[in-house]
Amino acid sequence: MQFHLNGFRTGDPGLLDPVSLGAAPPPESPRPDVLPAETDVLIVGCGPAGLTLAAQLSAFPDIRTVIVEQKPGPLQLGQADGIACRTMEMFDAFGFAERVLKEAYWVNETTFWKPVAALAGNAAGNQAGNQSNIARSGRVQDVEDGLSHMPHVILNQARVHDFYLETMQRSAVRLVPNYSRRLVSLVRDTETGTAEELAYPVTARFERTTETGVGLASETIRAKYVVGCDGARSAVRQSIGLSLKGDSANHAWGVMDVLVVTDFPDIRFKSLIQSADEGSIVLIPREGGYLVRIYVELDKLNANERVAARNITLEQLIAAAQRIFRPYTLDIKEVAWWSVYEIGQRLCDRFDDIDPAGAPNRFPRIFIAGDACHTHSPKAGQGMNVSMQDAFNLGWKLGAVLRGQSGPGLLHTYTAERQAVAKELIDFDREWAAMLSAPLKKPGDPAGAGVDPAEVQQYFVQHGRYTAGTATHYQPALLTGTPAHQHLARGLVIGTRFHSAPVTRLCDGKTIQLGQTLAADGRWRLLAFAGRGDKAAADSPVGKLCAFLAESSASMLRRYIPAHADLDAVFDVRAIFQESHHRLAITDMPEILFPHKGRFGLRDYEKAFCAVEPDSIDGRGQNIYRLRGIDQQEGCLVIVRPDQYIAHILPLGATDALGAFFDGFMLTP
Repeated sequence: MQFHLNGFRTGDPGLLDPVSLGAAPPPESPRPDVLPAETDVLIVGCGPAGLTLAAQLSAFPDIRTVIVEQKPGPLQLGQADGIACRTMEMFDAFGFAERVLKEAYWVNETTFWKPVAALAGNAAGNQAGNQSNIARSGRVQDVEDGLSHMPHVILNQARVHDFYLETMQRSAVRLVPNYSRRLVSLVRDTETGTAEELAYPVTARFERTTETGVGLASETIRAKYVVGCDGARSAVRQSIGLSLKGDSANHAWGVMDVLVVTDFPDIRFKSLIQSADEGSIVLIPREGGYLVRIYVELDKLNANERVAARNITLEQLIAAAQRIFRPYTLDIKEVAWWSVYEIGQRLCDRFDDIDPAGAPNRFPRIFIAGDACHTHSPKAGQGMNVSMQDAFNLGWKLGAVLRGQSGPGLLHTYTAERQAVAKELIDFDREWAAMLSAPLKKPGDPAGAGVDPAEVQQYFVQHGRYTAGTATHYQPALLTGTPAHQHLARGLVIGTRFHSAPVTRLCDGKTIQLGQTLAADGRWRLLAFAGRGDKAAADSPVGKLCAFLAESSASMLRRYIPAHADLDAVFDVRAIFQESHHRLAITDMPEILFPHKGRFGLRDYEKAFCAVEPDSIDGRGQNIYRLRGIDQQEGCLVIVRPDQYIAHILPLGATDALGAFFDGFMLTP
């Protein structure tokens, strides 16, 4: 974290102000608890998607954002808890990953439990006793080695919300939610209205509420863009005529966070438990060392039946869990939170208010994200994680359009990218949930009957990248280049998230994860990996690339930069060298890798890195070139999007192709 750029300042360096970012202070509302008449972006809903989007937009002091929530205040208990590796990488970009790591439960192994009868032929199957009792059938490492520099962790969703809220409050715009407001109507004006209507074409009306739900005074706000992050019953989605399609309620589930005394040996391991006749359990140890979350599969619902009609009580939920855990005891001492719900796999056809096939010259103004456009079962732990990735995808794009860096056509890519991801994950979730709910194969069953316990464990291992959140792969399109030069970095696949690896900072010898430099600030990353012997001399490939980027008259990228700003405002250029940091000097770097910044012209020392030298054991160690298959002779240029996905890989000298790529979606100020 760098600070003091524009002068020494005491106090918390993470508490940003507009001046530190080179922007004017935002106008203050005379009454903070009253919605303004107008805003650039209106976010409806303070769930994971809404807060991710708000936190991203709060990084832009020149964008006005309002976030509204129907509840009277922040979330306190319950709801989601699983945080995938990819989500932890994203939290790093927002600056609070270390706090999550400190508080969370780390999922190291997953164990599998089946009825004794399903394990005939091994020691558990031959043991005496009730054949419907459960026994451990296996255990696996939860995340494959090297998949991410971040672990899979468990933390109460409310704490995730807290970290986002703090990020928003500490931003230059001091963004805070407006609670106790229920969306009553949302209307997009026609494209032929007044100048004000064209500037703020979406009108939202809210009703102020109390905790009892009694309606109070209404408020109206006009917005350039509206994003519905308001859950599976989204009022925003309904206002644009979209619906969730799929299995709306196939199973009833109960969930409870409990303090328990038990002789079950894996109570502090994530466990998948399948009983003979009582359903299944997903056991999730929680943070703090004592709390445990138990997801309990209940009866399958009838057609058009809602779980509320069952009137399931907490006592019934506990009893169901105790039956599944037999022969182990489950003495629940306290229930911190519990709920019963139905869940299915459902998906919207698109995630915005415009079908480009039917209206190619119109651009979206209203979007939906998270549960508003896709829902999942709890068995894959994807709901919260995918929702936050939706918002991270959309946030920087809204920022680019509102700041004049890209035209509104960029916003079509949100549905194109995220709807495909949601569909793929739902297909996986449906198959995984069906496998866990299927009858177990027993000795003597005919071929094709039931599911073998070993199959479940094998499927979990094979599809670990889905549950880790790293399986997303955007196909070649406007923001994703073709793989013509993929051979230059075989382990950094175009369209996938940037797979971090350690590097050593040239200026001070500190080893960090390169992915930690990819902050959620809306900037594109140009990562120049130097070829063998390249020290950024003027006649070297890295040196020539830096000269190209630095020349205001020659550089194709300079035309995208506002006159009052420097290249670093839009493009964060960094270089990685194969030489040891002992054999290079930061003062020998080109200006763009050792730039003057801020009102004092201070030097930025943190743009040049060196590969970690191979260790003596296998010659590979933590060297980023070897770990990610980067061509050591030629090097390459890796272009990383503001949401940390790899947009393109090019030779260091392919400046024409570099300019052509950004010409596809960026505007000249």
